[in-house]
Amino acid sequence: MLMRTDPFRELDRLAQQLMGPGTWSKPSAMPMDAYREGDEYVVAFDLPGVTADAIDIDVERNMLTVKAERRPAAKADDVQMELSERPLGAFSRQIVLADTLDTEHIKADYDAGVLTLRIPIAERAKRRKISIGVGSGHKEISG
Repeated sequence: MLMRTDPFRELDRLAQQLMGPGTWSKPSAMPMDAYREGDEYVVAFDLPGVTADAIDIDVERNMLTVKAERRPAAKADDVQMELSERPLGAFSRQIVLADTLDTEHIKADYDAGVLTLRIPIAERAKRRKISIGVGSGHKEISG
């Protein structure tokens, strides 16, 4: 069997161990995907091992902030940790949202360690057909 190592992955893991877990004043970043699906903008954050009540979502103007905290699992006194690579502590991500998004109607779902936010596209930003009147000089906008 051929085993491959990624030196950059090992370097990242070592840096995480040296810097320690994220704190509320200096949180670690969380991986995310963002894409448009129909009339919604979807943002998915990976938060494995985080309980739903440890996630905080905040929107102020057009700044979306997601904070989460993963605490160590309670262990018995006779447990001796052999290897610990899963990051613990605070995680945070801020995203500047476009003015074309409707931040009043954001939906959040959390399933299998993935937080999914669905942000609708604002009506004013959706494509619409503009008809031109002949001779009368008026224009009509239809949605």
